[in-house]
Amino acid sequence: MLVVLNGYPGVGKLTIAQELTSLLGGRLLDIHTVYNVAFALTEFKSPDFMRTVEQIEAIAYGLVRKLPDQMPVVMTTVLAGESEWGNAEWDRLVDLGRDRPPFCVVHVHCDLDENIRRIEAEGRGAKRKPRDPDMARRNHKEGKPLMGSNAANLLEIDVTSLSPAVAAQAIENWLKRLT
Repeated sequence: MLVVLNGYPGVGKLTIAQELTSLLGGRLLDIHTVYNVAFALTEFKSPDFMRTVEQIEAIAYGLVRKLPDQMPVVMTTVLAGESEWGNAEWDRLVDLGRDRPPFCVVHVHCDLDENIRRIEAEGRGAKRKPRDPDMARRNHKEGKPLMGSNAANLLEIDVTSLSPAVAAQAIENWLKRLT
């Protein structure tokens, strides 16, 4: 099983994914685990950045493919709109999902005020996570659709008033109905 939590920065994907991974007894591959080497050593969105991400993904996805079939894998990402880079990233996730069925996509949302509160949280900066409230405002205003809306197994969840534990439990309940 591959479960991909897709949502804009600051909605709570990683915290929910940590709870969900614990509930499922699985493994977690957070987008920041993949991207942090590129963020640290290259310029964002430069050719070196993109190559670095692709190389790290190739290693990580290869290791995911080696895990036992019964081991659930939870991933987080931020993929929205249409771009060559984003489409290629999504295609690689879909390929990984084909190798680890069922491929389950969870779109994680929260309202703007809560998104701003979360994105400004102190601990985010130390994890190289964005902390700009204007980013949250732009994401809510522009409303680019999250990738994966055509996935056979899709859950849309608004976590505005949900704790990470409650959100993870709701996702786990949905996954149980699928399997």
